[in-house]
Amino acid sequence: MTSPQRPVRRSLPWLLAGLSMIGPFTIDAVFPAFPLIGARFGVGSAELQQIISVYLVTYATMSLFHGAISDAIGRKPVIVAGMLVYALASAGAALSTSFGMLLACRALQGMCAGAGLVVGRAIVRDSLAGTEAQQLMARVMMIFSIAPVIAPIVGAQLLFLGGWHGIFWVLTGFTLLMAVALVAYLDETHPPSARTPFHPASLISGYAGFGRDRPFWPLLISCTVNFAGLFLYIASAPHIIRDLLHLSAQGFPWLFLPVVAGLMGGAWLSGRLANRRSVAYTVNLGYGAMLLACALHLLVALVTVEPVLPWSVLPLVLHGVGIQLAFPTLTLLLLDRFPHRRGGVSSVQAFCSLLLCAFVAGVMSPVLSVRMLDLAWGTSALSLAGWLSWRWYRRLTRRPPSAGLRAPSLETELQAEIAEPH
Repeated sequence: MTSPQRPVRRSLPWLLAGLSMIGPFTIDAVFPAFPLIGARFGVGSAELQQIISVYLVTYATMSLFHGAISDAIGRKPVIVAGMLVYALASAGAALSTSFGMLLACRALQGMCAGAGLVVGRAIVRDSLAGTEAQQLMARVMMIFSIAPVIAPIVGAQLLFLGGWHGIFWVLTGFTLLMAVALVAYLDETHPPSARTPFHPASLISGYAGFGRDRPFWPLLISCTVNFAGLFLYIASAPHIIRDLLHLSAQGFPWLFLPVVAGLMGGAWLSGRLANRRSVAYTVNLGYGAMLLACALHLLVALVTVEPVLPWSVLPLVLHGVGIQLAFPTLTLLLLDRFPHRRGGVSSVQAFCSLLLCAFVAGVMSPVLSVRMLDLAWGTSALSLAGWLSWRWYRRLTRRPPSAGLRAPSLETELQAEIAEPH
């Protein structure tokens, strides 16, 4: 592990939380503007969904490179450059004169937005180890969790002030402020002595090395599919709010407030449990909450002919708690598989997660958002896949780590738990 060069600044959680908010804000803030954008450019709901899908596809693709580039040149330059180009793309979106131009700017936003999320996770693990890293990750996610509820509310209010253009101007200003704050307050956590050269052949070889590590796969799947189950409801928000609940653009908080309450509560609880409960206990508790939420989704959808407030959205609270309980530990276990390539590992995880979210938004959501019951089945399948992958990882790690691979701290703790007599 790379030791930090100086004590972690108090501003670090806020900087990382601000960076991680950009992704959900870019997605959720535009939902209330869909009707206005559709009317302005003469496009339907299928074309409007591309505003999300195009962003996610380019976000996922570039996420494969952000971490590896930061492994080569340092974390700070990659994040600052990403924020500046993102601001330029947001301004272009606000000034778009055609739907094609808007989609092109959204694609550029996606190419840059991932720099903060991907590299930010590597910064956490560069700076801290063990339960301290878990607590910092939980704090970041707790702050980040307000983004999904703030975004559609702000987006809806901006429709009265500057129309859909105002949403992109706010994103422009926010990322410019973030760039200034990063220059002033973010320390470089990846010193030159720990850097690895960036070459395409080396990149491919490194990713192939990840694939040869058997425990890497179940951790990757678990980290990827957990949030996708909740994202199915987030991506379906326009259909749920307008078509199923028959609410106006001001009704988005009905969906997003339960999501945020769960995410914030789960992040807080994860941080509290870091020093009190074991790694396995925290993740198992998270999956217990997720699977119970899925059962409640199915039960409510089966017993109600039409969606009913608040019961149809309340299981989202428990779902969010479960995701945030499991996420910090699963992510740190994944990053610790390759201590000298944490940026690259974070890139692969972000790529897979975002690619799946693009599939959820572009394929699953249009098909399943016709009925709440279909959405419940979809999120249940994704959550069950995450739990089965976690069980797979537990079985693999019952054996000692392979020769030549040093077991990282959280994984060592997990193996010690397994070895204890019960």
